Amino acid sequence: MCGIAGAYQHPDGLQAAKLMSERLAHRGPDDSGLHSFSDARVSVHLSHRRLSIIDLAQGAQPLVKDGLAITYNGELYNFRELRADLAASGSQFATNSDTEVVLEAWRRWGPRCLPKLRGMFAFAILDERSGSLYLARDPFGIKPLHYVSRDGWVLFASELKALSAALGPSLEPDPAALVASVLFYWVPDSRCSLRGVNKLQPGTWAEFRPDGSHRSQAYFDIAAVAAAAAAGPAYDLREVVQSSVKAHLVADVPVSSFLSGGLDSGIVTVLAKRANPEVDAYTITFRREDQRLEAMPDDALYARRIAKRYGIDLHEIEIAPDVVGLLPQLVDILDEPTGDPAAINTLLMCQAAREAGVKVVLSGMGADELFGGYRKHVACLMAGRYRLLPAPGRRAVRMAVDRLPVAAAGRGLRYARWAKRFLTFAELSEEAAFRRSYSLYDPSELVALLDPELEPVVDEVLGDHFAVYSDNTLDDQVSRMCLADSRLFLPGLNLTYTDRASMAASTEVRVPFVDPVVFRAAFSLAGEHKVAGRKGKLALREAARAWLPDEVIDRPKASFSAPLRAWVRRDLVELVDDVLQHGELVGSGFLREEAVRRLVAEDRSGHEDHSKQIWQLLTLELWYRNAAKTVAGV
Repeated sequence: MCGIAGAYQHPDGLQAAKLMSERLAHRGPDDSGLHSFSDARVSVHLSHRRLSIIDLAQGAQPLVKDGLAITYNGELYNFRELRADLAASGSQFATNSDTEVVLEAWRRWGPRCLPKLRGMFAFAILDERSGSLYLARDPFGIKPLHYVSRDGWVLFASELKALSAALGPSLEPDPAALVASVLFYWVPDSRCSLRGVNKLQPGTWAEFRPDGSHRSQAYFDIAAVAAAAAAGPAYDLREVVQSSVKAHLVADVPVSSFLSGGLDSGIVTVLAKRANPEVDAYTITFRREDQRLEAMPDDALYARRIAKRYGIDLHEIEIAPDVVGLLPQLVDILDEPTGDPAAINTLLMCQAAREAGVKVVLSGMGADELFGGYRKHVACLMAGRYRLLPAPGRRAVRMAVDRLPVAAAGRGLRYARWAKRFLTFAELSEEAAFRRSYSLYDPSELVALLDPELEPVVDEVLGDHFAVYSDNTLDDQVSRMCLADSRLFLPGLNLTYTDRASMAASTEVRVPFVDPVVFRAAFSLAGEHKVAGRKGKLALREAARAWLPDEVIDRPKASFSAPLRAWVRRDLVELVDDVLQHGELVGSGFLREEAVRRLVAEDRSGHEDHSKQIWQLLTLELWYRNAAKTVAGV
């Protein structure tokens, strides 16, 4: 896993490539490289930062070979099979790296090679003969790739901060992306928080030519793939998941696993241990007082039980960070305003693994999105039944829930929080209910929080969500929700913070559930096989009975989260008062001062739980201050 960057036809391309490479040093501490090419048509500079995982001795990049040059960030899990196929057709190989397999696959098939690549990747290839630069990204957006294209030149990089280092004052915050971040607590992959920067979309490749023209094309249409899978026969889910976990173990360095004690990480860890007895695991614990206020289940208890039962060496990490000191660092690491504290968990676990010499860690991420594992999936189905209640009954329920406190005697009341949350979307239409089930505000609340002139932007952001949710031909609600999560929630939030937090610790996280074969298997199942009653991931639970004990399979869903309420109520009080309530977003008018004060007051009263909203706004304020420094050239 690595960091890549480059300049195409840029007037100061060499300097830009060097600056971007320096800013990406954390992604590849093992090696660095730079390749420059120019002739009468083009000037190109490709840079690379390497975290060596496969072919430690010969896998240096950029790799230049017979008229093609590549800078590649990723892991190709079927590279040995593709290498054998290519060699049988006459391709010659000088290394044992997957990078060279990608380059030779491109030489043979061009963009048609992309559907053949099973893995996570983002790469750039220069064809010295034609002078064209090609960019490509994996089907689900596991690996990032940002680019700026202006006046015939292109700069690209793995992370936004690298482009900021090269372009500085020419990049300004995009109000629409910031509005989206307030609503969702993350920036959708279709937008970028700096205006003029594009994210190459998942499952897409692009070509930039010497004459200044360019084109892009999707090679993996996720909605079409889901529809085709839904119309076909069901897959053998056990075989598919076992095969994917085994494939994701390909490495020339030790591999570990995250083990939260839940179903998804349990499956991945136990199957990895079966395939490789050397696999160990990492889990997290929290301060007891934080866990009490957040009303969090003791996940570590189940992680210990799984580890003991299957002979897994388990390393426990207590999450009790200096949040005040860590938050600004985290904001810089995450690249964009992302208000999910789970990123702290990932960062600290990856740091601990790296200190122990581990470079590769497996994660159960993606199973909830594909198999209907989130509480919101169950809740949205329940909302459909709730809407059938007579109006007087619904009013009585609302009056009772409104009176409930969210915390009492220092203990969080989870069910009160869930009930209040449920009533924010229970009477909405399908798409609106789904959006509200995981976003932070309803439209009127969002408009009341922001500058009044941003109301049209709010409508635009809501329209984007409606367009994505509606763009499918699936015939059941659960599958529609899972597809929307796969297109929005997964690449926009979970994969993004996982990549940035893990790479900040120079560690690679692999996600066996986020795989084209597993995706097809998931969508070959009807919604009723994913969610029924108050339980989700039904098919995956049944498959897991061959691997895990019932107490793990049947336990309630537990989120990979953090004691956010405790942090907001205790650790971050001064930061909230000084930095958020008197910050630049309030001062500029982007946020309305009275609305922010009311949000904080309601949370501190204990009647409402606004901890997520406050955390998100605080991260946005800190990000905005960083962006302002960049614009000013500081």
